[in-house]
Order: sequence, then C-alpha cells, then structure tokens
Amino acid sequence: MSKLTHLDDKGEARMVDVTEKAVTEREARAEATIYMASETLRMIIDGEHPKGDVLAVARIAGIMAAKRTHDLIPLCHALNLTSVKVELTPGADGASVHILTRCKLAGQTGVEMEALTAASIAALTLYDMCKAVDKGMEIGAVRLLEKKGGRSGHWVANAQ
Repeated sequence: MSKLTHLDDKGEARMVDVTEKAVTEREARAEATIYMASETLRMIIDGEHPKGDVLAVARIAGIMAAKRTHDLIPLCHALNLTSVKVELTPGADGASVHILTRCKLAGQTGVEMEALTAASIAALTLYDMCKAVDKGMEIGAVRLLEKKGGRSGHWVANAQ
C-alpha cells in the first residue's frame, strides 16, 4: 500500500497538491442498493407514491451531490465534472432499487468520491422520500465499481 497522500511530513491533514499532475480523462462508476418492502417499490413503479416521482428526485439529488462532493468531504478537490449519470433500476427481487452512477472529467485528480457520493445521496434521497410509508428500508452495497485514468490507471472491482 502506498504512503497516505493526505498527510504532510508532520502527520497533519492537507489537501494534495495536484498542480504538476497531467490533465487526463478520468471516469469512475459506483453503485448502491436500497432495500424496501415490495409494496413500497410497487408504489414507486406505479406512480402511486404520495410524494410523486421519487426516482426522478433521487436522480437529481445524486447529480447535485456529485457536483458538491468537495463541500461534503473536507480534503476533496473542487472538480469541473463534464458528465454525471445516475441510473435507478427496480430490482428483480421486487423489493429494491439499484443505483448506478458514472462521473467523468478531464482533470488532474480522480472522480471516485464524486461517483460514490452520487450513489450514496441518491439512496439517502430515496429513503427520505419513502420513509413515511416504509421506515424499515436499508441501504447497502455502496461501492466503487471501476475507475479509469490517472497514474494508477484502470481498476475494476473484483477483477484482481
């Protein structure tokens, strides 16, 4: 494992200096899953949820969160994202929603945290929108699926 880059020689937290790093195309994909009662998912799919189109709200929340990751995670750089996609798919189990995010840019640092933040906030938004009808929902499987670009190259989950 490499040296921690967010610590200086004194062991104090710092924002990594990326000034000298080359601008490269970078992309990251992440996922999350929210588990719920089958009746809750049915309401969402059938458009009968009292709060309206919760999937559309969660999609927008995920996109907004990716754009504001640097405001939420202290040592993240503010990035000029060129693309953020958030896909929400009802699970084949009839009781979950799978969230898949993708963030892209041409820059000097990666977009993994933005993709993970988008997935997390989309899941939290679904929880918030549905908690009045289903307090037992559970968010799980938040993870990075893939990252491309930069010095460390291409990485895919479970491909090691």
